[in-house]
Amino acid sequence: MRQRPISSFANPRRTANSQRSLALASVPCAIALLCAHMGVQAQAVEPEVDVPLRLQASPILQDKPVPGDERRQPTFVLGDRITGRPDLDTIVDGNAELRRSDTILRADRIEYYQPDDLAKARGNIRLNLGGNTYTGTEGQMKLESSEGYLNEPTYQFLKNGAYGQASRIDFIDDKRSVLRNATYTTCTRRPGPSWMPDWILKASQVQFDNDTETGQAEDVQLRFKDVPLFSLPYLSFPLSDARKSGWLPPSINTDNTSGVELAVPYYWNIAPNRDATIYTSLLSKRGINVGTEFRYKEAQYDGTARLDVMPADRLRSATRWGLTTAHTSSINTGLRAVGDLTLNLSLNRVSDDDYWRDFPRASSGLTQRLLSNDGTLAWAQGPFSVSARVLKWQTLQSAGSIITPPYDRLPQLTARFDRTNWGSAGLDVQAEVDTTRFRSAESLTLQPNGARSYGLAQVSKPWQMPGFFITPKLQMHGTSYQLDSPLANGKTSATRLVPTASIDSGLIYERDASYLGRSFVQTLEPRALYTFTPFRDQAQLPNYDTGVSDFNFASIYATNKFVGNDRIADSNLLTLGVTSRLLEPGTGAEAMRLAFAQRIRFSDQKVTLPGGTADTTRLSDMLLGGSVNWSPRWATEAIVQFNPETKRSERSTLSGRYSPGNYRVLSGAYRYTRNQNEQVDFGWQWPLNDLWGDKGQDLGRGAGQGEGRWYSVGRLNYNLQDRKIVDAVLGFEYDAGCWLGRVVFDRVQTTLATSNKRISFQLEFVGFTRLGVGTNPLRTLKENVPGYQYLREKITASPSRLSTYD
Repeated sequence: MRQRPISSFANPRRTANSQRSLALASVPCAIALLCAHMGVQAQAVEPEVDVPLRLQASPILQDKPVPGDERRQPTFVLGDRITGRPDLDTIVDGNAELRRSDTILRADRIEYYQPDDLAKARGNIRLNLGGNTYTGTEGQMKLESSEGYLNEPTYQFLKNGAYGQASRIDFIDDKRSVLRNATYTTCTRRPGPSWMPDWILKASQVQFDNDTETGQAEDVQLRFKDVPLFSLPYLSFPLSDARKSGWLPPSINTDNTSGVELAVPYYWNIAPNRDATIYTSLLSKRGINVGTEFRYKEAQYDGTARLDVMPADRLRSATRWGLTTAHTSSINTGLRAVGDLTLNLSLNRVSDDDYWRDFPRASSGLTQRLLSNDGTLAWAQGPFSVSARVLKWQTLQSAGSIITPPYDRLPQLTARFDRTNWGSAGLDVQAEVDTTRFRSAESLTLQPNGARSYGLAQVSKPWQMPGFFITPKLQMHGTSYQLDSPLANGKTSATRLVPTASIDSGLIYERDASYLGRSFVQTLEPRALYTFTPFRDQAQLPNYDTGVSDFNFASIYATNKFVGNDRIADSNLLTLGVTSRLLEPGTGAEAMRLAFAQRIRFSDQKVTLPGGTADTTRLSDMLLGGSVNWSPRWATEAIVQFNPETKRSERSTLSGRYSPGNYRVLSGAYRYTRNQNEQVDFGWQWPLNDLWGDKGQDLGRGAGQGEGRWYSVGRLNYNLQDRKIVDAVLGFEYDAGCWLGRVVFDRVQTTLATSNKRISFQLEFVGFTRLGVGTNPLRTLKENVPGYQYLREKITASPSRLSTYD
């Protein structure tokens, strides 16, 4: 056997150049030896700096092919017998092989014509183009342009493992090809003459474009388990997991309210920074629903918009629609001294009051009974910021459950100044001014519309040293109201001025510790906050936006127990707390945390919300919390609100998660609030094959754990007081390797007495239909099951020099 580099014949200068490069390379080597010798002699005068050795990157070691590199490569031929004329032709008979860069051609006979750069092959042809392999009986190829054809070919793609056969393939260039009477599948070939792939695409013509990573087929039929699923005159499909216009996996749902639903989403890749998904659904009891989700992202703005329209809902005899949008943009004013403005828009609107009940699985912004429509224009530069806001609510009322709507803000103007470590004294100074026009068209609000102007000024001086901190703070709250109609006291205006003084302090101790054979840094962090706010009578003031803050480890260290600006709580409080942590010495990761906090009240709190009662307890409930993350597999957390007078827990939360690997996660939570609710929540994703000892393969995230495996996934929320399931999701997924099947049942509680139940089915053909936004079963699992992982997120691999070698 002989090996002959053809292109070297026409370039005799290459050897001379190589010798010249070798000679030049010896010069710096000699200089380096001389410098090294001089360095040794100088050590007696000045110590040598010890510089560690470092590996230097080399282009020779690059794993990815270099674009255009194939044009600089020689052409090699091998075979049993080689004949030819220099610079004209070469004929190889018997075990013939021709190589250039990532193109390898094998056949019984190869004729290569150098002037045309044309290779003709006959008999047992095997062609490798960058890792994509083709076989055939007769064909030809221009090596430089990758233009040619093969008769009776079979093929297999490197990136997604897809393969098939055809009567003829025409290579247009190195990226595009056209197949006649072709088949396409990604199912792994099994031994045996009677084997058939689980799914196969048949078409009269298929064009593959590896540049856009798409396939376009004509006269298409898709068969699953040898049963035709559909036939189409034209179909476009992706060759990778890159974004590509085309049909997403259809889904079939059965709903106890809407009946059988067939959803067929279409994904439109408009541009690299814009796309749209069109959802077309047929509901047997309601009619046709069409939805569109549009996403966009530019340098100065981005956002999403979704619109669902049901022209004729047979159950309600009306047109139903829902709209939700979110937009964020940066506006260039063109003035350097002013800078940019920021615009945020959020719109949520529906056609009627029953939309949230009839479509409980619509966009998350439309499944509530209070829908916000919000727009904010803001400016910030240095310590200054200004914003203008408009907020309008849509309240979805129900005859059996009337709710009081919140007030619209038409408009709200806010200005802030925030400066830390200001001046020689190092003060933190903050000031805020807000004026808002509150309006509500609902008669349920029972108080007049009006305008409120609010101001807050505060100054603090933080002292921070290793081991402790102390921060005294002074605040002044001022408020003025101008009302459209009189209050109960007959006045149409009111003012309020309330000062607050506080001192926040804490200590931080650290020590080395060892528990259960592991070393830690253990901390002890006691903290004390004293707050004093004198009483100011606010009973006659309206309440537009104020409520009691949730009692937790963040709010217990706040100076005002209310959120909003209509009430400032009088207080004479001391909050004491302590936290201890176990930290990993190398990373600082928290392995364990224990915390305690409680308020001591020195005088009764008199300021309340309308209908509330004064707080006269001297000791607040105790907060006890802790978390343990001893191992990456385990995560647990618990918080208890304990009443020291009744010696009972008022509220408790206990949660934990166990995740030993991909597709294996168990999570649970227990939530209790005295005289309100008591619920347990359990979620999971786990391979069912584990039950009979088949642990599968660790293929990494988004690749499954091997074919022929079943997975169980779900989440249950159970009310212990009512002894009934509130919400539930239960699903099963099957991974056949080249296709995925899933069935999902979910139950959503709509009212105290009613619920919506649905069962969904879906087939996904790997390498043909990919995961997409809006496919109902997948969205249900991802949104409801904590830690859920897609069985397929990555279906292609990037080629390297080794993967394309044949």
